[in-house]
Amino acid sequence: MSRYWSAVVHRLTPYVPGEQPKIDGLVKLNTNECPYPPSGKVLAAIAAASGDALRLYPDPQATALRAAIARHHGLSPEQVFVGNGSDEVLAHAFMALLQHDAPLVFPDITYSFYPVYARLYGIATREVPLRADFTWAVDDVLASGAIGAVIFPNPNAPTGIALPLAEVRRLLAACRDVPVVVDEAYVDFGAESALPLLAEFDNLLIVRTLSKSRALAGLRVGYALGHPALIEALTRVKDSFNSYPLDRLAIAGATAAMEDDEWFEATRGRIIASRDRLSEALRQRGFEVLPSHANFVFARHPQQDGAALAAALRERKVLVRRFATPARIADFLRITIGTDVQIDALLAALDGARTAGQPAA
Repeated sequence: MSRYWSAVVHRLTPYVPGEQPKIDGLVKLNTNECPYPPSGKVLAAIAAASGDALRLYPDPQATALRAAIARHHGLSPEQVFVGNGSDEVLAHAFMALLQHDAPLVFPDITYSFYPVYARLYGIATREVPLRADFTWAVDDVLASGAIGAVIFPNPNAPTGIALPLAEVRRLLAACRDVPVVVDEAYVDFGAESALPLLAEFDNLLIVRTLSKSRALAGLRVGYALGHPALIEALTRVKDSFNSYPLDRLAIAGATAAMEDDEWFEATRGRIIASRDRLSEALRQRGFEVLPSHANFVFARHPQQDGAALAAALRERKVLVRRFATPARIADFLRITIGTDVQIDALLAALDGARTAGQPAA
């Protein structure tokens, strides 16, 4: 029945998310979710909001949540936009800010939703390759040609490598006349945020999510920070598409999450410590592990095929993420930081491996 599709649908290659398994007992380290439950204050807020008011539409401006985010970051509510996860926020940014005559620039190894959105909205793109050490160099971006807009994750995904704040500032200064979107989905795990640059650069939009460091992947809440003019552009797109993007439960839970700094600091500290432990354990087993500032590690074994290793781990009920393309990362595994028990299970699976594609201890 594809004859009824529009031309744009025929051209699309949709984003493929990480597997959400239906099999019980898997150690799930493939989609970068938080391994710990959300704040108890979040659960209490959601319970309190689950009453008669659900028959009414939610606040279309999510005023309480935007105020909480603004307080947390020392900004005004006019500098905050919220949406259904950072993916929706990014989708609105692509339409509102990133479509220009010159190409949109992003890394060649990066969040794979970027080229999907670009194709959806008919945006010309140029991919600037990562260097041999998997870093993204500002000099390479600036030397690549005319720039209509820039988007990149910091830390990058799936590498986990962060661009220093001084380099982010240098890029913004050199691209003052074009919008620059910094996707900070993983910034809470040790990278430098571009937040201090918002007062200096009105072309900067920062996008964040509550899925990772706030343990709310199931609630689907993301937000953007930027100059009020950029936020207005996103709002105009939102209100032309869906004027009620966040429901009452999402607003209540996300507001409570942004206000519970004690839970946030303790949880991200646990994840960072576990990440460092896992990185060292993998290196001891002969893996190359890229320096991560995210809630995952990106690693490969020089003597093992990545696809075979991922499949063998799954046979041992450990699920990790592998990207078949581009070829230069095909042997890498992206491993979400789990609980210490989950990490022990992963390491035991590696140590016990004897089939093809697995490193023996």
